[in-house]
Formats: sequence, structure tokens, C-alpha cells
Amino acid sequence: MKIIIGLGNPGTQYRMTRHNIGFRVVDRLGQMDAISIRTKRFNSLYGTGWIDSQQIVLSKPLTFMNRSGEAVKKVTDFFSLKMEDLIVVHDDLDLPLGRLRFKRRGGDGGHQGIRSIIERMGGNSFLRLKVGVGRPPQGTDPADYVLDVFDKNEEPLLDQILFQAAESLKVLLLEGIDGAMNRFQKRH
Repeated sequence: MKIIIGLGNPGTQYRMTRHNIGFRVVDRLGQMDAISIRTKRFNSLYGTGWIDSQQIVLSKPLTFMNRSGEAVKKVTDFFSLKMEDLIVVHDDLDLPLGRLRFKRRGGDGGHQGIRSIIERMGGNSFLRLKVGVGRPPQGTDPADYVLDVFDKNEEPLLDQILFQAAESLKVLLLEGIDGAMNRFQKRH
């Protein structure tokens, strides 16, 4: 069993923000594979199901981003999952809009949600799917930028970005990280 955690902030005011792209990717994956993410427990919304032969849990922490680790720890403990069974999907300012990058281990890169997970889980040996949201314009505070909605010229691209990210997770589950990286991680 694997668990895919999408990071974001709870509440309708955050639903369409850049910081919530992790929630949106997990929602898309759930829609594609008929996995309902509606059970509320462990400070999360989650659902269980199958993607081909792989049993998975899809989860969205209902804590705010900087406390994501609390919810992640509770849900992984309940399902008796190890850190190596954890895949975290989150936004990344250092990647251009829509660029996908898989990462095994590493630091938090300044991402408060990842920092919280590393602290609560007691390590960093989990997989991450970083989804690029681009850099803020000159003079814009990065915190304000990620808590803002996508620009009108970015919005039409989102459907394809969410689809590609969800597809990359399916390939990761079925073919492993190397297959997913080869197909979805552009090297420019």
C-alpha cells in the first residue's frame, strides 16, 4: 500500500491558490480512478482504492500547510505505512509553471509543509512530486504569491498540468520512479 498526500490549505478561500496545487492533483487522481476522498479523520480528508494492482490511500491534510506533518503522521501510523510508502505532492516556486520534478529525500527547500512532514515523520526518505507554479513577479512576496490564485493566462493550462501530474503518479505507482521521471520530468 502507498499513500499519496496532496498539500494545501483547507477552506474555500484557498481552494484555487497556487499553494493548493497538491490538493488539486490528488483530487484529479481520485477522479480519474474513482477514489472518493471524503472520509474525514486524522485531521485529513482521505479515501482508499486501487490503481490497477496497487492499493493506495489519497489524503489531503486539513491542518494548515505549516502543520501538515501532524496529519501525515496520523494517517501513516493508522495504515501502518513507512516513510518509503509516502508520496507527497506540493507546489514549487523554483520550477516554471507546470514543470514536474520527482525528488527522493532531501531538505525542505523552504517549503513549510515539507518541513513539517520531515519534522513529524522523523526523516526525509519519502518521495515528492513537485509541481511548478513559477516565480513571483519582481517585488512580490513569495508567501503572498503562493496564496494568490493563478493568473487568467495561467488558468487555461491548469487542466493539462493537473492531468499530467496525476498521470505521472500513476506511472510512478506502476512502473517506479525511474519510469515516471523518464516520461514526465523534462530536463531543461
